[in-house]
Amino acid sequence: MGQEINSREQRRKMQEQQKNQKKPMKVWLKRLFIAVISVGIVIFIAGAIVFAYYAATAPELDEELLKDPVSSQFFDSNGKVFYTMGLEKREHVEYEDIPEEMRDAILATEDVRFFKHHGIDFYRLGGALLANLRHGFGAQGASTLTQQVIKNSFLQNEKTIKRKAQEAYLAIQLEREYSKEEIFEMYFNKVLMSGRIYGYGTASKYFYGKELKDLKLEEKALLAGMSQLPNSYNPFKYPEYAEKRRNTVLGLMYQHKKITKEQMEAAKKVDIEVGLLPENKRKTVAASKYDAFIDVVLKELAENGDGKSLEEGINVYTTLNTSAQKIVESAMNSDLFPTEDIQSGMAVVNTETGAIEAIGGGRNYGPERGLNYAEAIKNQPGSAMKPLIDYGPAIENLKWSTGQTLTDEKMFYTGSSKQINNYDKLYKGDMTIREALYNSRNVPAVKTLKAVGADNAKKFINNLGVEADEIHEPDAIGGGKISLSPIEMAGAYAAFGNNGIYTTPHSIKKIVYRDGKTAKSYTPDPTPAMSDFTAYMVTDMLRDVVGTKYGASGTTAAVPGIDIAGKTGTTNYGADEFQKYNLPDSSVPDSWFAGYSSKYSISVWSGYKNRKDPITTNDERLLPQRLFKTVMQQISDNTTTPNFKKPNSVVEAKIVKGSNPLKLAGSNTPASMTSTELFVKGTIPTSTAPVEEEKKELAAPSDLKASFDEEANAINLSWSHKAPKDTSVSFEVSVSVDGRGSQKLTQTNDMTYTYATPQDGKTYVFSIVAVADDEKSEAATTSIQIQASPPDEEITPPEEIEVPEPPTETEDPADNQNGDNGNEKPNENDNTNNENPSDNDNNAVKPEDEEEEVDTNATDDDFSNDKSQTGNLE
Repeated sequence: MGQEINSREQRRKMQEQQKNQKKPMKVWLKRLFIAVISVGIVIFIAGAIVFAYYAATAPELDEELLKDPVSSQFFDSNGKVFYTMGLEKREHVEYEDIPEEMRDAILATEDVRFFKHHGIDFYRLGGALLANLRHGFGAQGASTLTQQVIKNSFLQNEKTIKRKAQEAYLAIQLEREYSKEEIFEMYFNKVLMSGRIYGYGTASKYFYGKELKDLKLEEKALLAGMSQLPNSYNPFKYPEYAEKRRNTVLGLMYQHKKITKEQMEAAKKVDIEVGLLPENKRKTVAASKYDAFIDVVLKELAENGDGKSLEEGINVYTTLNTSAQKIVESAMNSDLFPTEDIQSGMAVVNTETGAIEAIGGGRNYGPERGLNYAEAIKNQPGSAMKPLIDYGPAIENLKWSTGQTLTDEKMFYTGSSKQINNYDKLYKGDMTIREALYNSRNVPAVKTLKAVGADNAKKFINNLGVEADEIHEPDAIGGGKISLSPIEMAGAYAAFGNNGIYTTPHSIKKIVYRDGKTAKSYTPDPTPAMSDFTAYMVTDMLRDVVGTKYGASGTTAAVPGIDIAGKTGTTNYGADEFQKYNLPDSSVPDSWFAGYSSKYSISVWSGYKNRKDPITTNDERLLPQRLFKTVMQQISDNTTTPNFKKPNSVVEAKIVKGSNPLKLAGSNTPASMTSTELFVKGTIPTSTAPVEEEKKELAAPSDLKASFDEEANAINLSWSHKAPKDTSVSFEVSVSVDGRGSQKLTQTNDMTYTYATPQDGKTYVFSIVAVADDEKSEAATTSIQIQASPPDEEITPPEEIEVPEPPTETEDPADNQNGDNGNEKPNENDNTNNENPSDNDNNAVKPEDEEEEVDTNATDDDFSNDKSQTGNLE
């Protein structure tokens, strides 16, 4: 019995102990609950106080600001306003005149519960909060149309609690003072649609030339989708993006039961360009003299997420040099253009800072009218790529000298039967990389890329802002998959002139928001892209491209008195395109020139809007060089342009040309066998060429004379030459017309040559080079100017004499050799060697001044034996 009592007592104690153990846990849970509630109340009260404060400091509703766009101002590099955006004329549409289907498209896309909420959509807000918790604050917005009207009218575009609080407060106030229809009308007429187009009514007329009531479903959907990213969804400039956005809007309209599935699918099938106004019918909306530059600024704002900020009124401080811009626009609309339809794009970038100072968007450029050829086109660069991807990386990684010797010889792309040709379909044997670059030989360029390696080349061009996923051998001559715009090209070349420092080209310094205090910097930081020795050695080689050395490809671009470096570039059609478009053999699609001084880097592209329209003449191919020279010369006037300065990391020495490995020239080495080349400090060769390796110099032709035979309309050349005994010598004859690049005419064993049908008023410079085995002499030159013949005196025949009728089209065509195309064909029975390129472009030997054509379809995986071999033109 006692044991049983003891057992009950023990159980009671144990139960009390268990109760005592549970009690603290309940207490702590209760305390925690009270603490959480208390913190929540404190946060709520604090939030309410903050909200009340922000609401109290919010701006007052202003009807004028609600209905009219807020202006944004653009400042040039000197801080002067050159354009005010938002003052353009626009179509105001009353709510009752907005088609119901247009309203449905906008609401389905922007705010489907617009007519149900009171300024704030709490359902949408909840979804946005979850997204922000997962991906960070600002990851997703929940703005209603009402909030967008408020933000665009009174607040600046920033993702802060203050702005969102004021936006919410003012949205509720707006809903109290105005009807839903009035608010929708405000949004409809105020929203930025693209570039400088405000409001859906204005956009309807601009893009389609129609009233809103006449728009089709797919057209309404396109406009409804544009306001999210106004410039990116511009169907004139980016039709592929506009089409995707239009189809998204159609899908939302179907999802919210505004249209049927059949309507959605039918509208999605319509080509995006159907119904859009053709370019010649588009109206300009410009209120500025610098439209091409403004378009680049607008694109940069959009790319940095500030495109919509223009609706709110911001100050944009740009890099525009108004003087340079006027010079560029004058050149772009000058008589330098050889045909009516050829186009060009030009970018002028500050060599030191990367600031874009001027833009040439195209001939007769207007805003919203087609492509801005300075930034929107991205084409293959041809041989303008060689310094960037071949010789720059070789000097940087392999410490090559500018005298590094390579052999220009028959070569095929690795693992293929695709032969690499030069412009003249010849191979010149051993040469320095300097000569290979200024004469733009293809084989040495490919060999250089192979020596450097794809990884090193890719890293080098990436440092210059050139994106490339993979590097293939055709990229060595600009014929691979890498494409550039003139802005990108000018920025990349600027680094060579800036001691190897690269700064991303930019058109904006900073933007200042409406409050006048909050600013956002757009100026990128400069970054080292290469060593200073690489930059200078490449620059020194590119000086020769615009110099007077025999075979230099860019002499037309030279600017007297200014230290200039640069490179030409020409691309080629693929064999399928030659056949598809029925193109003449001389056709090329793109011509480039990129050059720089210590102050400015300028890149120029020329070609036609439609790829099927080819460049066929020398004048067309030389257009980029002429535009470059004109602009560089004028923007450099009245200012000092320092020469490029050789850094301490570079030394120079005379070497024996053709020696491999390189050897220093001896005291008795003939001058014709030596060249002064640059070396990275510490890499000069130590061995000197022995006397027995020295060769006797091949003499240049002498007594070169040129005389004009007026009766035969021909220039007769004659010269003398003292050749070593038992040596067979031939002579290369070349001509330069009116200062253009030298063009090879023939190679002959005679010491006379007749140049047929020269043109009046032109100056001809002839060069004769003696050739013996693999050796060439210095060139002998002479010039002659053909005086323009005086016009025949007009004689009125007496009335009694019958005046013969002009020949009809049925007469023998041999009697009328000067056709509309300007290509005078020689008489088939004429034994005169008629090879004047200006008279017969399609039959002439291709000039050495022109860049080699690059096979645009060539890749490492595609080397079929076709008509278009890489590099058959210089």
